[in-house]
Amino acid sequence: MKRIDCLKVVYPELEDCAVVTIMGAVAAELYSLGHRANFFYLEHAMGLASSIGLGIALSQPNRKVVVIDGDGSVLMNLGGLTTLARSQPRNLVHLIFDNETLLSVGGGAPGGYRWFTTATSTGTDLAGIAKAAGFPHARTVRGLDDFETAALEALDRNELTCIVAKVEAEMPKSFLMDVHMLENRFEFSRALQQPAPRRDALRRPTRLSKEPPTTIPALKSRED
Repeated sequence: MKRIDCLKVVYPELEDCAVVTIMGAVAAELYSLGHRANFFYLEHAMGLASSIGLGIALSQPNRKVVVIDGDGSVLMNLGGLTTLARSQPRNLVHLIFDNETLLSVGGGAPGGYRWFTTATSTGTDLAGIAKAAGFPHARTVRGLDDFETAALEALDRNELTCIVAKVEAEMPKSFLMDVHMLENRFEFSRALQQPAPRRDALRRPTRLSKEPPTTIPALKSRED
């Protein structure tokens, strides 16, 4: 299973979410699908995407928050999983792409080493850790169909969820991102200042049922 294929599955569902990605390949591939103002690409803070996502989720409980992470980043801040579980933000989904390597920061030198492997390559179970920490929903998926099912269910439900997607250790086609870090920060902040969708009134069309998409009603402010 490839990370880019997983991102293509969830990309259409992220329009109304606050999305925080970790640095490197995840950010580059999400950007390659089309940048949006509600995407924040966290640079130079490996391991802290879940912490930023938690703050947003707690301060804006009516907005769905999606943290897109990597195994290396999560392993650098395992305490982030326990903090998420302790806080129980019902509106947060934690997607972890586990390629069992530090691909973005330690791999791919021609003629040299291949990758630095992470602890998940020798048996560490991130979904198991999340579940033991107190996540009400945590699972590992290894196929694209299972990922699609798990991701769409997580986005529809109103409970903290962790999905660990086992993906190939494959570099993105390009790390080029024509987004200045400072402008991304302010653009994302402005996006968060917009009224959050009414989650009780917004029905997400699902491709699992193969039914025609349901018309999405006009969004209302939280004060209505």
